[in-house]
Amino acid sequence: MTKTSGNTKERFVTKWGLIISVLGIAVGTGNIWRFPRIAAQNGTEDGAGAFLIAWVCFLFLFSIPLIIAEYGIGRSGRKGVIGSFIKMVGEKYAWMGSFIGFVATAIMFYYSVVAGWCLYYLLESIFASVPESVEQANMVWDGFQASALPSLFHFTMIGLGGLVILKGVKSIERINNLLIPSLILVLIVALIRALTLEGSGAGVRYLFTPDLSTLSNPQLWLEALTQNAWDTGAAWGLILTYGAYMRMSDDITISAFQTGIGNNLVSLMAGVIIFSTVFGILGADMTDGEILEVMQTSGPAGTGLTFMWMPQLFNEMAGGRVFAILFFLGLTFAAFSSLISMIELATKVFVDMGVVRRSATIGVCSAGFLFGLPSAINLDFFANQDFVWGVGLMVSGAFMSFAVIKFGADRFRIELVNTAESKWKLGYWWTFVIKYVVPVQVISLLAWWIYLSAVVYAPDTWYNPLSAFSVATVFVQWGVVMGLFKLYNSKIAGKTITN
Repeated sequence: MTKTSGNTKERFVTKWGLIISVLGIAVGTGNIWRFPRIAAQNGTEDGAGAFLIAWVCFLFLFSIPLIIAEYGIGRSGRKGVIGSFIKMVGEKYAWMGSFIGFVATAIMFYYSVVAGWCLYYLLESIFASVPESVEQANMVWDGFQASALPSLFHFTMIGLGGLVILKGVKSIERINNLLIPSLILVLIVALIRALTLEGSGAGVRYLFTPDLSTLSNPQLWLEALTQNAWDTGAAWGLILTYGAYMRMSDDITISAFQTGIGNNLVSLMAGVIIFSTVFGILGADMTDGEILEVMQTSGPAGTGLTFMWMPQLFNEMAGGRVFAILFFLGLTFAAFSSLISMIELATKVFVDMGVVRRSATIGVCSAGFLFGLPSAINLDFFANQDFVWGVGLMVSGAFMSFAVIKFGADRFRIELVNTAESKWKLGYWWTFVIKYVVPVQVISLLAWWIYLSAVVYAPDTWYNPLSAFSVATVFVQWGVVMGLFKLYNSKIAGKTITN
């Protein structure tokens, strides 16, 4: 992938290579690290099933429709997120494509930190003994976070990701063909073992039992939509970027459903593993409410949940050390496959602007390391960035929807998705969802959340931009980024379309 201008001529070699690489975007720490902790954060003493109801709704009403849109925009434009966006809706909306690309890149800054945690725990499982107690597991986590090691491992992972991106799409395809099947195999083994722990059934029941009263809470729906976008990679621009390398013979609709459903099944598997483990280990001595409190307080916003509790599962196993190595190897693979897609997105934007791929990759990775350092050093800052840019995916989804509507949703469906080669023709339902349902979801959820934050949740801090989870911190950070892109819209568009 050495071209510096024009539409890319590279393609994924096989349909399997496309699907496995897009699953590499989607199947990552969002499934194994983020999904269980968000489910726990939104659970009550009666269960976390209400969160799952909202999460499944958004799979079909937000994520899959937007994945279809991303595949179509990317394959049609054959450029990165800004170039393809310009081709779809015109130069004056380059700032929207820029914002979509920035949200994914902002997530990359701290995602590389999580990938570093995974690598550290892989090495810890190889060279140290499995923690024998909850206290010991907490000591390992706290000691790691108090050291300079998170920054070092953050640097290592973003550097390794850059090496893969330098080689181009064929390297991405080869790496993912190894990483993703290995991860799935490891998760299946861990799932079987977790379900055989005494008391694990209580964890499964808790995860799938809904407290229907919580469905009236907009925060739950906001978190469910954000998590589904995190799970599937919808609205990040990552699938759009890989869509630029999609063959015309690949069926967009089938690929989108395979991506979305396959990915969310992995999330459920990871949730069952974590909840089975925690309830299996603590269930004899604690109530459900006490167990939930432990899960919600494993690091800020539950950030340490997977890293603190998976070692406990392995301690309960015969040959636990081997399984610990396999699990954290799989988790590292998952994190790395997602990270390289984020680096590729940002790199492709600069390649489209005429920057040589090598220079673009080095620049993106250097910026990724520097802007990720605050999250590596401070978990509260990390939690703020995860919140701000996670919710930012909703805006990215709205911008994707806008692009399709402006192009003509029915025209998009007929000309770009239902091609002569497609086996499964996309129906009018998609046009309705992308034109009406996605925009209404984004506007109503944001408005609902803002109102209740001001009146109920945080009447004293919602307007404070220095409060980590306030409305103000979200809108100030979004506003600065959107304002800069709007200001430099003409320059960004000019650079992109002339190369």
